[in-house]
Amino acid sequence: MPVKHPKVAVLLAAYNGMQWIEEQVASILAQSGVDVTLYISIDPSTDGTEVWCSAYADEHPGVIVLPAAGTFGGASRNFFRLIRDVEFQGYDLVAFSDQDDVWHADKLQRAANAIIRRQVDAYSSNVTAFWPDGTTHLLDKAQPQVEWDYLFEAAGPGCTYVMSKDLVDQLKSSMLVNWQPLQDVSLHDWYCYAFARRHGYRWYIDPDPSMDYRQHEHNQVGANKGLNSLIARYKTIHDGWWFTQVRLIARLLGQDSDPFVRTWLNLRRIQLMRLSFGAWRCRRRVRDKVFFFCICWATAVIGNNAT
Repeated sequence: MPVKHPKVAVLLAAYNGMQWIEEQVASILAQSGVDVTLYISIDPSTDGTEVWCSAYADEHPGVIVLPAAGTFGGASRNFFRLIRDVEFQGYDLVAFSDQDDVWHADKLQRAANAIIRRQVDAYSSNVTAFWPDGTTHLLDKAQPQVEWDYLFEAAGPGCTYVMSKDLVDQLKSSMLVNWQPLQDVSLHDWYCYAFARRHGYRWYIDPDPSMDYRQHEHNQVGANKGLNSLIARYKTIHDGWWFTQVRLIARLLGQDSDPFVRTWLNLRRIQLMRLSFGAWRCRRRVRDKVFFFCICWATAVIGNNAT
């Protein structure tokens, strides 16, 4: 009797991806133990990405390129478009993919097995970041989840996300209701994790890396590693971007009336000071808890453009 493999819809957002997209797509189609259909949405590009993807899809029935839909201006809006426009009927799981990584051959199979074995609704994992000079570094995002981490961080790189069809159906329904304000969400992976946790879906973060996470000068987010990354993160907070996103996501999730959220949502000085003492409930990693505490105090004293 033939073995029934999980059916997985993989959503890939592309933009000027010719340098690495062929290697990425090959690693997706080579996944073991699952039946994959790859959906590609392309932000208008200047390097021939559209032509290559269309030609590739013509030769591979498991690859579908969505019709042009104008300019997205970032991966987040492109992924939201994919969730909106792809029909998930008949699939068991939905996964996200970047255009420039390399997946381990058992990435989706391990995710599917973990979702079944652990009785969870979504999966993400650590990744191995790699640079052109051959340097590698494990990006560890698998610390135990805490009560409010989802309002302040994602579950790791979105390109590791694998979610149940039920979760994605509920996510899509909510997105359609909030489509316009959703366009201001900068990181789709943060929002999807927040939506899942807010609505009681269970999420597993695998400590074993499932893919090689390519680092280059055009990464939209990239690896948080080293002093330069810490400085860049502080700058986004000081400029107001981070707290603006926190407030937007909280409101989109309907949590602006929650007693805990109401104590800090307006980001006044005394509210930030109080929030700092809840750092252990807001971030997973110890280092990030300390950083969160310091940022709350720095923002309270110096201010930022979100307050």
